[in-house]
Amino acid sequence: MIGGPRPRRFRAFGLRTRLLLAFLLVAAVSAGTTSALTYREARNALLETAQDTAVSSFRDQVQQTAFGLPLRGGAGLEEVLRDVARKGKPHPWVVFAEYGSLRASSGENPVSSVITAELRRTARANPHGSFERVVKDGVPYLTIAMPMVFKTGPDDLVPSGLVLYAVMPLTEEQINVDALLMAARDGAVPGLVIALIPGLIAARSVLRPVRELRHAAHSMGSGQLDTRIRVRGSDELADLARTFNESAGRLERSVQELREAGERARRFASDVSHELRTPLAGMLAVTEVLDEDADRLDADTARAVRLVSAETGKLAVLVEDLMEISRFDARAAELNTDEVDVAEAIRKTLESRHWTDDRVTRDLPDGIRARLDPRRFDLVVANLVGNALRHGAAPVTVRLRTAARSEGPPVLTIEVMDSGPGIRPETLPHIFDRFYKADAARTRSAGSGLGLAITRENVRLHGGTIHAGNLPGGGAVFTVDIPLHAEEAGG
Repeated sequence: MIGGPRPRRFRAFGLRTRLLLAFLLVAAVSAGTTSALTYREARNALLETAQDTAVSSFRDQVQQTAFGLPLRGGAGLEEVLRDVARKGKPHPWVVFAEYGSLRASSGENPVSSVITAELRRTARANPHGSFERVVKDGVPYLTIAMPMVFKTGPDDLVPSGLVLYAVMPLTEEQINVDALLMAARDGAVPGLVIALIPGLIAARSVLRPVRELRHAAHSMGSGQLDTRIRVRGSDELADLARTFNESAGRLERSVQELREAGERARRFASDVSHELRTPLAGMLAVTEVLDEDADRLDADTARAVRLVSAETGKLAVLVEDLMEISRFDARAAELNTDEVDVAEAIRKTLESRHWTDDRVTRDLPDGIRARLDPRRFDLVVANLVGNALRHGAAPVTVRLRTAARSEGPPVLTIEVMDSGPGIRPETLPHIFDRFYKADAARTRSAGSGLGLAITRENVRLHGGTIHAGNLPGGGAVFTVDIPLHAEEAGG
């Protein structure tokens, strides 16, 4: 596996958190709804039981009590009201009587502040009585109004003007209702906590294949194309794992076929280049002899001889470049470094190619030393300068300098600039591609078409980079950056 596993990052709202929150939300809504409905039904049943008992009991007590009309206030009336109040169910009442302007009660105050005007109007309008639940100063009460009537016929009732009221505090019922509320709340909270357990189990069952899929995708991205996921069950996640495995298998086969094809192509190029090397060496020897005798031949024959010699030389260069690029592809290229004077090495490269005239200008400060592979560095400089002379325009400038970087060691920088029209923008991304032709109509070139590709590989072998661009005033520029060690930077 290339590289270690990626560190797990904390996600405040990752998939696990969202699944748990959704599960808890459903559980909370379900528990809250169930608790609310249970509380409402239990509360209504509790209050209605107390209410029905009180209303029925008060009606019976009123019907069994005889009052002489017209009423006269006094201790006798209060005693009757107290007797009715003592028989109150399910709790003792406070009974009030209203007859015209007369007011009396079984308690200390003849008038109740709990009885509302609405209840009084309803009592006068309904001879069968009525009731109302009232909250006064935070205390719930049940108030019952029962008018005294005369029965003049089977269905005829005549109000007597006397109305009795019963006021019963619902303190015990409220305590029971509060206890129900607390029980519902105390039951819902542990229920939500307990719901976390199946929530975690469900989240784990969902996240396990997702996590395995992430690890598998990371492994495949790292080059382990034989990675597969274990398929569990027959649900949608199992279908996802099965689809991933099928796709991974197809990808592995495709990549393997491409690797084998690439390997065959590299082996073919290497084999062909190697097999051509020996006959080419003989052909080059023959063409050298023919070149020496070309001046003694007639003009047409001499021209043909020189053409064969030139093309044979190009073929020899192409074969050497193909063998070199094959070594890079096979990762067989080696770097044999030595400490060199960089400016002197560049001067030797230019002199050996006879680029010492005004076509090439130099900006080569002395005293810069670096550990380089002399042969490969010579090829880098020669390829860049030769490319500038062939495809750009003279004069070509070779500039050497060192530059510090914010991170890492300083770099050795070589710039090769020409005075031509520059490189077209659409060509720049492909300038280092093998056999790339900037001009599609140009079928032949002076080089092998591999020079810049080999140059890039040689720079990479030194741990450096190469970039191509255009100068603001016109002309192409190639920049090579090779890292320097601290002792090398100082000369």
